[in-house]
Amino acid sequence: MQITDLQIQQVNSQIKALVMAGSFYGKKLKEAGISGISSPEDFESLPFSEKNDLREAYPLGLMTAPEEKIVRIHSSSGTTGLPVIIPYTAKDVEDWAVMFRRCYETAGITNMDRIHITPGYGLWTAGIGFQNGAEMLGAMTIPMGPGNTDKQLQMMMDMKSTVLCSTSSYALLLAEEIAKRGIKDKIHLKKGVIGSERWGEKMRQRISDELGIELYDIYGLTEIYGPGIGISCKYDVGMHYWDDYIYIEIIDPETLKPVPDGELGEIVITTLVKEGAPLIRYRTHDLSRIIPGSCPCKNTFPRLDIIMGRTDDMIKIKGVNVFPSQIEEVLREFPEVSSEYQIRISHLDGRDTLRIYVETNGTVDFMDLSRRIAGLVKSRIGFTPLVKVVELGVLPRSEKKSKRVIDERYN
Repeated sequence: MQITDLQIQQVNSQIKALVMAGSFYGKKLKEAGISGISSPEDFESLPFSEKNDLREAYPLGLMTAPEEKIVRIHSSSGTTGLPVIIPYTAKDVEDWAVMFRRCYETAGITNMDRIHITPGYGLWTAGIGFQNGAEMLGAMTIPMGPGNTDKQLQMMMDMKSTVLCSTSSYALLLAEEIAKRGIKDKIHLKKGVIGSERWGEKMRQRISDELGIELYDIYGLTEIYGPGIGISCKYDVGMHYWDDYIYIEIIDPETLKPVPDGELGEIVITTLVKEGAPLIRYRTHDLSRIIPGSCPCKNTFPRLDIIMGRTDDMIKIKGVNVFPSQIEEVLREFPEVSSEYQIRISHLDGRDTLRIYVETNGTVDFMDLSRRIAGLVKSRIGFTPLVKVVELGVLPRSEKKSKRVIDERYN
């Protein structure tokens, strides 16, 4: 999707604000002699911004609006290095709530729903983002936050929650607990709005079947408001994103050149009206593609495909580049395997070893299943892993994001 004339005007306003404020990115633009653009080609010559750039701006080097207009800060949830601090003006907070309300509406959620929010609050954008959007929608909001599964389920039953907002990992944990406790008939959930981590079709099917709900993928990242910048609709053919607030391009992560609509690449986002900390050509490292054509739901906002993985998810083992999504594709072909898996890479006796742990029920031959999975990985990816089959429920469940890949080579 090529940038429009209106979006070019909006980008110029962002550039002007950044340069005038002398913020971290504004200085970068000024040093490059950039004061504005006049064509899509000009836009594509603008420098990218990266998470490391944002870390270098710590604590408030990204602040572009005057301090008296800043009403809130959020921080990225990364576990390494300095955090990224994102300042928000009152307008940013409202714009984010408007986008999030659209997400709920796209999922067919109304002000008569009761929205049960399990993601974290505080510096993380998730909990408060789900809440602001629900309140702007006018729905009853149940701001649980993470953890305390007993309390979650009790409130879910007593409040007759109809919408679950969570990570896919926690939605699965709740689904398993509901089944274990035999309380499904007391649960009133109809829909789930799921975000924060990539999840496969097998996991999606388990959550949907076990909870008996429709599932919607929500997209976002702290650096760009937070969750709520895009969501799937009932036809589940990609996520509509709000191109009056953000401009998305897909680039080849090697050449850094835009790729045509429909081709897989890295999502790069430019904010169009953000005040507190505008970002231009921010590399998310998320992999997806823009879906060409119109959606059956008649929503005219453009669509991103589901997140396929991340450019920094790649594992190099025995000279082969492997993405977790490739392993997931192999496991999808074994109906006897659950949605949960774990990949462990270690270095033993001078060579790298990849172990894949999978869950299944007790009705299959573990050794035979292990051999068949290893054979298919070998034929698809080029080397033979060690496959360890365990009983259903043995792999760890998470209230946040599940850790699927554990690289022990550098520990």
